[in-house]
Amino acid sequence: MKKIGVIPSRWGSTRFPGKSLYPIMGKPLVAHVVEAVQRAKELDEVMVATDDERIADALRNRVKVVMTRADHPSGTDRVAEAAKAADNDIVINIQGDEPLINPGLIDSLVLRMKEDNAWDMATAATAVKSHDDLAARSVVKVVTARDGAALYFSRLPIPCRRDGDALLDSGLYRRHLGIYAYRGVFLNRLVKEPPCQLEQIESLEQLRALYIGGRIAVIETEDQGVGVDRPEDVARVEAVLKEMENRSVQVKG
Repeated sequence: MKKIGVIPSRWGSTRFPGKSLYPIMGKPLVAHVVEAVQRAKELDEVMVATDDERIADALRNRVKVVMTRADHPSGTDRVAEAAKAADNDIVINIQGDEPLINPGLIDSLVLRMKEDNAWDMATAATAVKSHDDLAARSVVKVVTARDGAALYFSRLPIPCRRDGDALLDSGLYRRHLGIYAYRGVFLNRLVKEPPCQLEQIESLEQLRALYIGGRIAVIETEDQGVGVDRPEDVARVEAVLKEMENRSVQVKG
């Protein structure tokens, strides 16, 4: 069994073209992601999957780079081409615009898949903190069964409280974080399926997995999933990275 971390990275972005190489504290955004993923203790291999030579050229001295086709319908499909996973491998799909990804969360997903063969996939969720986030279509929500299995993901507020506003302190409202662990055998099956209507309507690739009967474990985390979707997100991420750097210096001192 190999545990493979794959970071899909592409140039095109509707809201922020070329963001993968946008400089954050003197380093390309995706390079911060690479360094964070390389700190995970449970991975045997880390690679970037891209179809763009500019991204590949910027990263070849930092990490293994795999060139992939340009016509993949989702990051999952790109990850599968790069990983070439055996049936018993575990593959982690880490978003290329998450420079603050917690290596410990990656390790938790790997361990969940190693320790319980009942799951085809695993992912993560955190509490929704505000009604604005609950309403935002850019914030994906997830509801689960009592064993932690994902029932559905949506961009709309779920579950919907029929009478009155959602009760955020009920523990029912969770924000999905876009990180996935796959069992190799299921990943290879998944990418042979075309995107289903649910996936296309919601623009959520994980719905393809549920549609074909996949079981997805949802791990609870305190991480909030701070990503870079728009240029204005850069300042917020840099502020967090500087704070982390200052704390590290203080600890060493």
